[in-house]
Amino acid sequence: MPSPIENAIRKTITTGVMKLADFNRGRMAEPERPNPFITGLNAPMDRELTLEQLPVQGSIPSELDGRYLRIGPNPIKPPAAASHHWFVGDGMVHGLRIAGGQALWYRNRWIRSRAVSRALGEPEAPGPRHFSDTVNTNVLGHAGRTWALVEAGGYPVELGDELQTVAHNNFDGTLRGSFTAHAHKDPATGELHGICYEATDPDTIRHVVVGTDGRVRREEPIAVKHGPSVHDCMITAQYVLVLDLPVTFSLPTLVAGYTFPYTWNPAHRARVGVLRKDAPGSSIVWCDVDPCYVFHPCNAFETPDGRITLDVVAHATMFAHSRNGPNADASAFERWTIDPAARSVTRRVIDASPQEFPRPDERLLGQPYRYAYSASLQRDGAGEFVGGSQLIRHDLHTGARDVHDFGADAHVGEFVFEPRHPGAGETDGWLMGLAVHADTQTTDFVLLDASRFTGPPQAVVTLPHQVPAGFHGNWVPTPGPR
Repeated sequence: MPSPIENAIRKTITTGVMKLADFNRGRMAEPERPNPFITGLNAPMDRELTLEQLPVQGSIPSELDGRYLRIGPNPIKPPAAASHHWFVGDGMVHGLRIAGGQALWYRNRWIRSRAVSRALGEPEAPGPRHFSDTVNTNVLGHAGRTWALVEAGGYPVELGDELQTVAHNNFDGTLRGSFTAHAHKDPATGELHGICYEATDPDTIRHVVVGTDGRVRREEPIAVKHGPSVHDCMITAQYVLVLDLPVTFSLPTLVAGYTFPYTWNPAHRARVGVLRKDAPGSSIVWCDVDPCYVFHPCNAFETPDGRITLDVVAHATMFAHSRNGPNADASAFERWTIDPAARSVTRRVIDASPQEFPRPDERLLGQPYRYAYSASLQRDGAGEFVGGSQLIRHDLHTGARDVHDFGADAHVGEFVFEPRHPGAGETDGWLMGLAVHADTQTTDFVLLDASRFTGPPQAVVTLPHQVPAGFHGNWVPTPGPR
């Protein structure tokens, strides 16, 4: 970790750079076309709503008792279109409370950063801040609490049962640096594993483990170069897998005034790191892979021959030409075979159609599994990241590919799987997520019976407004006997 003197120097330099970036941002000319990440499907909501006793088409299983939560960027004030990047908008969490076969409520609430609190005329939310306090990328339950997450510079935010901001919370003072947007629960231990990085430290990333008590028990540094953007990672029974790929911090991009200073860097070595979960960072084994970018792995597991299987959605490039959001020029669902002995990675395409947000049955995280679910991307998105109308199911044993199509006007986001009971099989449960209908500007919360994947939904709850295309979400069961 940097010394106090190094931190002081970096803080001074960062302050000067940010002032220059702000100056240049103010001089940017308006773009020739609207910024697609604050218009259309990404147009932000302008108010917080509470809708109760929502009508249900079909039937919600009585076994489901909890909240479906989804988060994404939602600027509270109109940002400058030329410089704004989708990834930096103020966070807004959306939630549906499900119990007793009913949709009891829908709520949307801004995550209270200092800027959001000022805009709403409210006192500042409590809790410590790190480099940034905008939190907008993931939301999950852990250690009996609900956490909103972001990467690169922010602490988590603890949320209340009704989605209110309780506090910015560095896991009760146990987290030294920033956290990650993607913390994966180890089914064997119940602990969260994440790879974390700081926008202000290009030379170090960290393997962080949060115990079942909600406190950090490991924060192990790993040496890197160029300040890579490590959005996600994956675990196996023994290892954490680190995706060090050619999207890195770009000082010229920051100084020019753009709000997200990460770009495609062909000079950066593409590699996957294999690190034992309890080993020093210096022992990591780096395995070369053909250049690409991965936002989201789906799952990984060890094989008897000493290799590791890793399933991912891989993009040919990322942020190579867009300064406002991710490009979706070419993505595919792939199976990577990692050979730590040879320090190599072999890539095989499972499905070449554009897609993102792959999820497994997460009880099997780090273990052999059969089914993966991903959301299609629109082929005619003109290079922009636009959700398609299909949820895809990959049968990784047979190679079969099944599709649930939500209709030509629908735009589907990430879906998550919830088993019917703890011992249920991989298709014995429900898939849940949001589908936005652009023509009516409404949003469906859709519950699919995974055993009838291509059939009609189990239940649909229609919201009378458009939920902006967002990032990630999870089902958070109500604590207690189920």
